[in-house]
Amino acid sequence: MSGSIPFYQKHHRHYDRGYHSREAESKLSHYQSSSRYTAGSSAASSTSASSRSRGLRETSSSWLEASRLSLSPKRAKPTYLAVDKENQIIGYVVPIFRGSQEFAAGYSDAQEARVRDTAAYMARRDLFSSGLEMERSELVARREAMRESAERISLNKRIHEHGEHFKRMNQDSLMHPPEFVIKPRSHTVWEKQCVRLHCTVSGWPDPRVVWYKNNVAIDALANPGKYKLESRYNVHSLEINKCDFEDTAQYCVSAMNTQGELSAIASIVVKRFKGEVDEYLPSPRHGPVSEYGITFQTHIVDKFGVSFGREGETMSLGCTVVIYPTLHRYQPEVQWYRDDVLLSPSKWHQMHWSGDKATLTLNHLNKEDEGLYTLRVTTKSGYETYSSYVFVRDADAEVEGAPGAPLDVRCLDANKDYIIVTWKQPAVDRGDSILGYFVDRCEVGTNHWIQCNDTPVKFARFPVTGLVEGRSFVFRVRAVNKCGMSHPSRVSEPVAAMDPADRARIRGTSAPWTGQIIVTEEEPAEGVVPDRPLELQVTEATKNYVVLSWKPPAGKGLEGVMYYVEKCVSGTDSWQRVNTEIPVKSPRFALFDLSEGKSYSFRVRCCNSAGVGEPSDPTEATTVGDKLDIPSPPGRVVPTRNTDTSVVVSWEASQDAKELVGYYIECSLVGSNEWEPCNNKPVKCTRFICHGLITGEKYVFRVRAVNAAGLSQFSPESEPVEVKAAIGGGIPHASPTPPYGISVLECVRDSMVLAWKQPTFIGGADITGYFVDYREVIDGVPGKWHEANVRAISERAYRVSDLRENMKYQFQVRAANMAGVGIPSLPSDTFLCEEWTIAVPGPPYDLQILEVRSDSLVLLWKAPVYQGRDPVNGFYVDMKEAEAPHEAWRGVNNKAMEKIFMKIKNLKEAESYVFRVRAQNNAGVGKTSDVTEPVTAVTKPGTTEIVVDVDDDGVISLNFECCDMTQDSKFVWSKNYQAITDSSRVTSETKGNKSKIIFNSPEEEDVGIYSCLVTHTDGTSSSYTLSEEELKRLLQISHDHKFPIIPLKSELAVELLEKGRVRFWLQADGISANGKVDYIFNDNVLPQGEKYKMNFDKNTGVIEMIMESLTPADEGTFTFQLQDGKATNQSSLVLIGDVFKELQKESEFQRKEWFRKQGPHFIDYLGYEVTPECCVVLKCKVGNMKKETSALWYKDGHEIKSDQSLGFTEGVLKLEIAQISKKDAGVYEVVLKDDRGKDTSTLNLTDKGFKDLMNEVFGFIANSSTPLKITSTSEGIRLYTFVSYYNDLLPVTWHYKDSAIAFSDRIKSGVVGDQLWLQITEPTEKDTGKYAIEFSNGKGGVRRTVELAGQAFDDAFAEFQRLKAAAIAERSRARVAGGLPDVVTIQEGKALNLTCNISGDPVPEVTWLKNDKEITSDDHCILKFESGKFASFTITGVNTSDTGKYSILVKNKYGTESGDFTLEIIDGTPDLGVTSYWTDAEGNVVFSPNTPEEKMRTPVMKTQKRKGEKRESLARTSTVQEAEESRHQEGQEEKPGAAETEKQEDGAEETAKQEFSPNQSESTEEQGNTQES
Repeated sequence: MSGSIPFYQKHHRHYDRGYHSREAESKLSHYQSSSRYTAGSSAASSTSASSRSRGLRETSSSWLEASRLSLSPKRAKPTYLAVDKENQIIGYVVPIFRGSQEFAAGYSDAQEARVRDTAAYMARRDLFSSGLEMERSELVARREAMRESAERISLNKRIHEHGEHFKRMNQDSLMHPPEFVIKPRSHTVWEKQCVRLHCTVSGWPDPRVVWYKNNVAIDALANPGKYKLESRYNVHSLEINKCDFEDTAQYCVSAMNTQGELSAIASIVVKRFKGEVDEYLPSPRHGPVSEYGITFQTHIVDKFGVSFGREGETMSLGCTVVIYPTLHRYQPEVQWYRDDVLLSPSKWHQMHWSGDKATLTLNHLNKEDEGLYTLRVTTKSGYETYSSYVFVRDADAEVEGAPGAPLDVRCLDANKDYIIVTWKQPAVDRGDSILGYFVDRCEVGTNHWIQCNDTPVKFARFPVTGLVEGRSFVFRVRAVNKCGMSHPSRVSEPVAAMDPADRARIRGTSAPWTGQIIVTEEEPAEGVVPDRPLELQVTEATKNYVVLSWKPPAGKGLEGVMYYVEKCVSGTDSWQRVNTEIPVKSPRFALFDLSEGKSYSFRVRCCNSAGVGEPSDPTEATTVGDKLDIPSPPGRVVPTRNTDTSVVVSWEASQDAKELVGYYIECSLVGSNEWEPCNNKPVKCTRFICHGLITGEKYVFRVRAVNAAGLSQFSPESEPVEVKAAIGGGIPHASPTPPYGISVLECVRDSMVLAWKQPTFIGGADITGYFVDYREVIDGVPGKWHEANVRAISERAYRVSDLRENMKYQFQVRAANMAGVGIPSLPSDTFLCEEWTIAVPGPPYDLQILEVRSDSLVLLWKAPVYQGRDPVNGFYVDMKEAEAPHEAWRGVNNKAMEKIFMKIKNLKEAESYVFRVRAQNNAGVGKTSDVTEPVTAVTKPGTTEIVVDVDDDGVISLNFECCDMTQDSKFVWSKNYQAITDSSRVTSETKGNKSKIIFNSPEEEDVGIYSCLVTHTDGTSSSYTLSEEELKRLLQISHDHKFPIIPLKSELAVELLEKGRVRFWLQADGISANGKVDYIFNDNVLPQGEKYKMNFDKNTGVIEMIMESLTPADEGTFTFQLQDGKATNQSSLVLIGDVFKELQKESEFQRKEWFRKQGPHFIDYLGYEVTPECCVVLKCKVGNMKKETSALWYKDGHEIKSDQSLGFTEGVLKLEIAQISKKDAGVYEVVLKDDRGKDTSTLNLTDKGFKDLMNEVFGFIANSSTPLKITSTSEGIRLYTFVSYYNDLLPVTWHYKDSAIAFSDRIKSGVVGDQLWLQITEPTEKDTGKYAIEFSNGKGGVRRTVELAGQAFDDAFAEFQRLKAAAIAERSRARVAGGLPDVVTIQEGKALNLTCNISGDPVPEVTWLKNDKEITSDDHCILKFESGKFASFTITGVNTSDTGKYSILVKNKYGTESGDFTLEIIDGTPDLGVTSYWTDAEGNVVFSPNTPEEKMRTPVMKTQKRKGEKRESLARTSTVQEAEESRHQEGQEEKPGAAETEKQEDGAEETAKQEFSPNQSESTEEQGNTQES
């Protein structure tokens, strides 16, 4: 720093930190004050110091600053630091002594005294010494001075180095983040005034200060004349020239250094004047600044007005300037601006000042010249401005219908290889849309224009390639449509085809010598291949081209470096070089000829004379296409009267518009349908004054947005407006009336929340926000008003902050709309700013009344801001008649409700009511809200309700129509009286005085109360409750409307007809005669033909299709498609897989059946039936029989001969099988045949078939079983049951206590005839319990049970003991087992030997009797009893005396038994030997061992004894075959097992008893054959 610094910096705590101790400070001040030598004391010393110090290393300048800013006396301050032209330290200076005067000039006071003493002493010595002594003395003094000077220089150097070291060691204590000493203040100004924001910032290092407007950095260079930024001595300012309404914003100043960042915010509100509009209010002047002591007054007269020109014409704008007082030759600063951009003299415009008149000449008008022109005349006392608009219209087209010329052609991103040219689209296309644009170039110095693109481009941006490096070019653009080509645009500014770095090097100046060597380019490195490029990225992408940029590689090898660009289609690995012939020189490149819609990746390689380097990292996949979308159309357009020839047009900005260029406005006379542009140069604001209109005519306006992608669709047309001056004959109330009813919702120590009511009249447009002012009231005296908010607030509640506790305040509120800010409300009541501590909640606020009807209305409110001690949990609504006293307040709801709206019913018609609301929390009910305005319960004429509708497309909508709308009215829809924010659920549409919301996809979340409010009306509103039931009903109707169907009485079905034909049919309900039917099979339409026969009976609605048969190719889906006008329906039948196979099989079967039934056939095929007697009857029913028809039965292929088992009655063939057994299993078949044909029926009674049959038989047997009974035998207790018929295959299971019995020798089961029994041998108490027999029939079986316990067991057991004793006696008594024949006939002289078996225990006594007299053994009659078993009777030689009756008598203690036989003697028979008769243990007669072999083969029948019969002779026995059959039958009848043996034994015992009873006199004859020995 070379100049002085402000006082507040000199005393700053960070100033002059080179002094860190009083000792060092005193030493430095001592040497500074005593030294008289400086680096600049003479030109020679300075030059010498500079030459000696050149090349020294640069050091810190702290010491220099300290020496310059010190508060030492103002005499010369010596220093020994060498500095250059820019005051930078470059070394130290050692002074050269050139004389005693120069030496003495640098001494301090003490040194001067010492010199004076030395000089005096030397003067005295001059009197007594020679000149030699004086010279020696002077030499010593000079040496001493030089030594002291060197010490001082050394000390200064050490102090400086010590200070620098201390600074480095304490860097943190020196540096500190920015701090606002003075913050910027908010301002409220009128339009056209200037405003300045100031702030003071401290910090070290010095902070960098940036100003922002609504978080966007302010660029003063981009808006010259509009913004002015200044920074002096840490005081920073932002000056805004000629404020307009758009300057109302929040401004932020940000200060930043290495230690941190700090921001401060201020707001500027620009207001419009309400009376006679003076748009040219003078800007604030900062004090009277005089020229030669004079204050100038500037006036601009003879002003130019709104001007209209055409392209190619010349226009002059001029004003007379009066400056008072008038000074000869005084010339003020005259500046011309267009759209706040300062104009400089050029070939397009010239400025002239004639002393009292300022003139601007536009030599050749183009649309770029359109805009707001401002003349600014500046004197030392201030400045004066005047502005007016210039409109430039398109020149006549060379070809009728050709579009207007493009405008504002500029060159962006100029490089060696390409230049991007941009332009703005024209407003006029003359009816045919613009197809595209052609870009032309011309080298500077020539007149040869070359077209750059072969096909027109639609995007208003194009990279021009093929340029010659280093040469300058200008560009122009032409538009083309179907009719032809437009005029060319104004040419661009010249631009050189070179890299920006080269351009800067050419424009820049060389830097002064600083003592450093700066290497600006790398020395050539021979043979080094460059590295890969860095930071490759796609900077711009359209459907016509893609622009790449990258950074050169680091490292060596950059001499003559160039680049190759490669591309690759995404998803592949094939890289293709784009610039194969000529490498790129600059690190930017534009690619053309890319396929639109495809994705590409790019990479770049470096190359030089040494070779090609490695590729860079590829970019992300980039899809070729316009990344910039055409903007959406602007919103609502509102025209407002301005003057007799102009209208102010305002509109809503396009939503989400990117890179917006501006807007074009068009107007049309009402009814003409001819549109004219109001501006030919896009405007960026959303408000524009359209001039040149016809007074008294009505116009409508529309707006469209434009960006580089193209022009948007037009906005909706505005309402018609009559061109008429607004003042005196325009809208009487453009701005809103004042709000009212200001109340306090919450109060804390330093802030209060206010609420107010909406103005009764909102003016010509919707309210955009509110402004709140406040003022203190001290002792009843109000103070000055202060602004509480600088930005408009949309809610009718606001927290005013930065208040003082326990102070009283008044408030006022102003409403603002598009027309401006209204007048403020009346001051509110005085409120005390003290913190609320009550436990109950504060008052609700913002009460609104909607949907007023004769018996109901809807009340809305907002929850209180002050919640109290606990959160609000409900609300109470009170009401009373408007004229009723305060005591008439009554509650509407007895129970607190959570909603913030309520429909109040049961009102009296024509009665006025007022309402209030109270909030409740756990602590109680809080304050009441403000009372509403009185409202009368009357249904206004023309009141309509929301109507639900379902159109023919099934779209559900809520519709509302308003007949009282104004041109500013809007429909506002809400759900549950809250704004609908989710646009994905419903879509609103408004046309004229009708509005509706359409449900996009109705679901349960759409259930609620939907209401519609019409603004700018007298409260027109209505609501509709959509409940879940109603939604379900509407969805059903929607589905029916969306997909109308022809009702079907029956769906598509299939059935089989005669001969196996297949019939597909359905029946429609209510189909007209115009109905059509398509018969579809597997998506193919079936034609009428032999295979398919279709029939559609439109009277009955029966539709059918008949097929003769089904083949495998017919497997698939059959569909009948019906159409009757819009209504459709279809029914399908899927016949695939098993379903189709079954149907096909059934069809084939039916077909065969039809042919089968033409001859004898079976009506009912062969089956079986089981009779109650357990007989199985096979039967089948036959038909179409005649006499010649034969019916044959077969079993297993063998014919069954006719017998009594076959039968035929009433068309039924039968075969009866009695007592069926396994041998009856087999395949049975019946064959019917005659000359007409043959039919067969088969019944398989094997395996499962036979098992099923037997199960049915078993079922009959089981059901015929008798209850289980108990009996006793000599062996034990027997349980038994009888069945009607027993079959050997019958499965029977015996159970004991529900468990199957495991049979053993003690417990056995068996069958005797039809009796089934269970024998328990030697029973005990353990055998008591429940017994059961179970018959299985394959379906669950039948069970019979009996309880063997208690008395039943005791009785059975006693009987068993009795029978057991009797059986023992019976078995042990003496007994003749048999063997004696009844009659023995023998020839005389023969020997007779009879032997019989004897049993008994003990061994019985044997006695033989003849004619009832006992005989004894002798030689003639030998009697023997051997082994206690065999008794023999032998007569050695029979004679006639032996004839008689013989008996054998056996006896023991258990009884006696006898056996008799009669012996008859025959004379004259030769002796054939001895005949011996033997019997077995059962009494059967057998032959003796000496019987001949052939005789032994002759069977002998079993001996049986029957009463009343005599035994026949043995000679009359049956034949051998009869004996075998008899034995076989006996074997079949006998059952294996012990039970059968016991039965036989019992039978034998009974026979024995009968034979050997005392009264028995008859005997049984046994036939047999005798064999002579």
